[in-house]
Amino acid sequence: MRARVFVTLKPSVFDPQGKVISDALHSLGYGGVADVRQGKYFELDLATTETAAARALATEVADKVLANPVIESYRVEID
Repeated sequence: MRARVFVTLKPSVFDPQGKVISDALHSLGYGGVADVRQGKYFELDLATTETAAARALATEVADKVLANPVIESYRVEID
């Protein structure tokens, strides 16, 4: 199975990279972009055919390795 993990900064955490991207977009004429928050995306190929096991494994990996739970949140999708 494949797991997709989306990691983003928590809303209360300042995102300097997102701010730079937002400013660059505004300078390029994209004034309709109100804000940008950057994040990370991971695809995990898992050696299981059970959805529950895949979700549990991907969640554990995200929580312990891929995301810093102090400043980041994550979402797991299973295919």
